Amino acid sequence: MEGLNWTRVSQFHLLGITDLPHLQPVIFVLFLLVYVFTLVGNLSTVAVVISDEKLHTPMYFFLGNLSLLDIFYSSVTVPKMLAGLVGEEKVISFVGCFTQLYFFHFLGSTEALLLSSMSYDRYVAICKPLRYHVLMGKLVCAQLTLICWLIGFLYSLAETVLISLLPFCKKNTVTYFFCDIKPLLKLLACADTFLNEITVMLVTGSIGMAAFFITVVSYVFIFMNLMKIHSVSGRSKAFSTCSSHITVVIFFYGTVMCTYLGPTSEGSIEKDKVAALLFTVVTPTLNPLIYTIRNQEVHRCLRKLFRKEKIWK
Repeated sequence: MEGLNWTRVSQFHLLGITDLPHLQPVIFVLFLLVYVFTLVGNLSTVAVVISDEKLHTPMYFFLGNLSLLDIFYSSVTVPKMLAGLVGEEKVISFVGCFTQLYFFHFLGSTEALLLSSMSYDRYVAICKPLRYHVLMGKLVCAQLTLICWLIGFLYSLAETVLISLLPFCKKNTVTYFFCDIKPLLKLLACADTFLNEITVMLVTGSIGMAAFFITVVSYVFIFMNLMKIHSVSGRSKAFSTCSSHITVVIFFYGTVMCTYLGPTSEGSIEKDKVAALLFTVVTPTLNPLIYTIRNQEVHRCLRKLFRKEKIWK
């Protein structure tokens, strides 16, 4: 009968990255610079892909979508985190918290699915080059991307509604810098969350494992095909077309696994902050660098774009 006396909270207190006042200004400046760099880097990638017809290929179409995702992804958490570092009020409304939770997992699951689509694109390019333009036509790429966004939208909607129905009355202090599943389920909900955890784990696990499985299988076939290439230069050239994607995939799944596959406790939440910072702040910043640092085609297009801007001015 105790459930009759439960009172739903109207807001949550986000403790943020650190509660040490002397570190907060330094962290604020650091992550503000990182966020600006994220926006500039990813917006430049989107602009280059759109403006240059030579980059109107499946690989760069997916890359443009990935950059767009990274802009939204970092913008879901970083601005609120920065506001908490400089302001005394570190609260977020109940609706605001679950809106943040929804968009964070919507964009995160969409990115996982998009990365699997990109791995399939690399598989077709390397293993079935003669049929590449048929199997990866514009319509197919558009459909794959739309499916990624749609599945991410529906999954996150179901997940957020399921968690929001819990009575949050244990406490309303989130020892995190944004609203995420682990602190909300384990540290806040005063009801039995076992069923919710199982449901979320099944839904999240099925989507995550499907995306991961497609990625792994694609690269298994890619490596098997590379082994058939006798010349070292030919093998190196073929591998260079997917090395950037492999790096992004390893970083993405590595940080996600560190955050969500471990046991949950007050201590583990603190450790999870580090991994969460990596895939919410650092990964969106590194992705455009990883894809462009050795990509001469993108370098050429960037120089061309900047020259146009100077002439226009």
